Amino acid sequence: MNSNISLKLYNLIKTGVIKSNAQFWKSFYSEDAINTFPCDLQAVEQELKEKGINVISVLDENFPSANVKLKNSEKPFFFAYKGDITLLNNLDKNVAVIGVLTPTKEIAEREQKVVKNLTEKEFNIVSGLAKGCDTVAHSESVKNNAKTIAFLPSTIENIYPKENIRLTNKIIENGGLIISEYVSEPKNKYESVKRFIERDRLQALYSKAVVLIASYRKGEGDSGSRHVFEKAKQYGKSRLVMYRETDANDLIFGLNKDYVMRGEKVVSLKEIEVL
Repeated sequence: MNSNISLKLYNLIKTGVIKSNAQFWKSFYSEDAINTFPCDLQAVEQELKEKGINVISVLDENFPSANVKLKNSEKPFFFAYKGDITLLNNLDKNVAVIGVLTPTKEIAEREQKVVKNLTEKEFNIVSGLAKGCDTVAHSESVKNNAKTIAFLPSTIENIYPKENIRLTNKIIENGGLIISEYVSEPKNKYESVKRFIERDRLQALYSKAVVLIASYRKGEGDSGSRHVFEKAKQYGKSRLVMYRETDANDLIFGLNKDYVMRGEKVVSLKEIEVL
């Protein structure tokens, strides 16, 4: 059941009154401030019902806490979602699995083993629904009948990438969660790119640990994984890297190699056991 205050916030975000997290925390963090704006609650509720979308805000008692001190620009205050939002309540059960958009078959097979080991320990797998390693993480979770959480850089209505729409349905059917901070489309390319980076922080924020499957160094390939891993470090989360000596000269493991050289742990059955 969506609360009245969350319905009103949905309307304020969608109509562009609230444009950012920082603005919310500065000017709208109270029911009185929100209630100064008129809202047709029945119309909003009907709209969400037709779309099958739920909403929740920090002004709701059951809003998922990340238990991390954040600056206002990073503090989430509103989510739209489908599935089981309570999966975010126990962060000790969530592990993010991230990596490149273009893993080789061999990398994907190694990742599947990592995810299988994590799900056997009853962890929920968190990722970002992107192509490549994210898709492997979610798909392997569903295959193993485990719950998985997908943080989106898009709205719930306009899933990105579109080829993963069927996967999101399987995630929900399997008791998982798809979730987003966004209820309207980006106005320009800058805002679209910014949403990917904002999405990346949520994967780290709502996980106990982050596992990096494979990633290029900055400037050598896609860098979303780097954003998640660095946020995990900032938030004090456990960090694991998939790596072996034969990966040393492969550019697709460049970032992994750098992290291992800096002392990050290599993912193994032993490391998973103590998570």
